[in-house]
Amino acid sequence: MTDPISDFLTRVRNASLAGHKVVDIPASKMKLELTRILHEKGYILSYKLVEGTPFNTIKIALKYYPETKKSAIKKISRVSRPGLRRYVGVEDLPRVLNGLGIAVISSSKGLITDKEAKTLNIGGEVICYVY
Repeated sequence: MTDPISDFLTRVRNASLAGHKVVDIPASKMKLELTRILHEKGYILSYKLVEGTPFNTIKIALKYYPETKKSAIKKISRVSRPGLRRYVGVEDLPRVLNGLGIAVISSSKGLITDKEAKTLNIGGEVICYVY
């Protein structure tokens, strides 16, 4: 696997489209931070780091709206990838769905959303869009 972040996003996307309640993902620090952001912004219900003998996993409980049975994540897509990195300055930070979605930025302060990057006045690498 050459891109673990794309694998993370694909597992979450496929599980939400298939209607699964829980998805297991191999853990890393960046994936754990990305999961934390998704939880803080209300796209997933909860998450837990499960420590195992061969490797650790992240167990994510996906969020669905009860009245329509639709996933809270409509679209989750990778922007910067290993073959083509995408860096932006503070004046070029993307707005996803005119501010309704989030863009996850990897900056010197760690993984943050586009709104936090704007308030901290820093740019970085655009990891993904979520809405």
